[in-house]
Amino acid sequence: MTIAPSRQLPDLTDAQSFRAFRSDAPRWLPIALDIARGHGLDTSAPHQFATGTNLVIGLGDKLILKIFPPLLRAQFVSERGSLTQLKGRLDLPIPEIVAEGVRDGWPYLIITRLAGTLGSEVWPSLPEHQKERVLRHIGETIAAVQRVPPGPLAGIEPRWDDFMRQQIQGCKARHTRLGLAPKFLAGLDDLLRDAEKLIPMDAPPVILIGEYIPENFLLACDDGEWSLAGLFDFGDVLAGWRDYDLLGPSAFMAAGRPGRVKSLLEGFGYSKPDFALKRRLMALMLLHRASDLNSHICIEGWQEQADDLVELQELIWPG
Repeated sequence: MTIAPSRQLPDLTDAQSFRAFRSDAPRWLPIALDIARGHGLDTSAPHQFATGTNLVIGLGDKLILKIFPPLLRAQFVSERGSLTQLKGRLDLPIPEIVAEGVRDGWPYLIITRLAGTLGSEVWPSLPEHQKERVLRHIGETIAAVQRVPPGPLAGIEPRWDDFMRQQIQGCKARHTRLGLAPKFLAGLDDLLRDAEKLIPMDAPPVILIGEYIPENFLLACDDGEWSLAGLFDFGDVLAGWRDYDLLGPSAFMAAGRPGRVKSLLEGFGYSKPDFALKRRLMALMLLHRASDLNSHICIEGWQEQADDLVELQELIWPG
């Protein structure tokens, strides 16, 4: 006897149970398709995305359905608010909201699907001059997003000053737990003491996407030249100090290459980085909500090339 799948989304109270539920597509895919049909959408060619935090399926090549568990409702609020605030204000395509709703306490968005190739599929094989080109465009895009008034996004919790102080308080324990080498941990107390002076706590906030990384943007090729074609995933948006959004491309893409770093910073609007900027970026990299230097810095052998945090910042942001 075959048991029909449940048509109700469960009440999940912790991240582990949600991850188990997300990995079991037969339990939730029929519900997702039912939501789509309820909006009169074609469900004949669904595509389940294996990566991502929430439940995500493609509906043909034009639309995407994202379903957020109640415990990640803050991501829904962030995504919806960001797409609304940024709509029509960027040269770079971003998804548009087609419909939204709630199913069994789980909010969802139906958004347009962008054209292009996922950055993580293309980035490793790009020639160096094209990597510099893309990084310059990323810097320009970060600056363009930050020129948009944050509006309601300024009220997203946590507020910047609270967020930074919380990150400062837990920073040493976090990086000790993650196995950061003692020679880098040794300089952490000094850097954290300087952090509140290095990082503006009460400056007018700008929109921070938090993750300008290859998994969150699309690339397109025109006559052999690759460039940014779209930006998506706004679930971790907050409002705060502008330099925070340089960390993703610095760690995952620039690889300490002078040409790449120069392109990123110049695209963003900075000239040659001075010691104060490097020190501030080093502090922010350690304080980022997803910070894990051992996993994220893409400079081969960086642990052996630097003896302390000052040498490390020079390695990540040369020039």
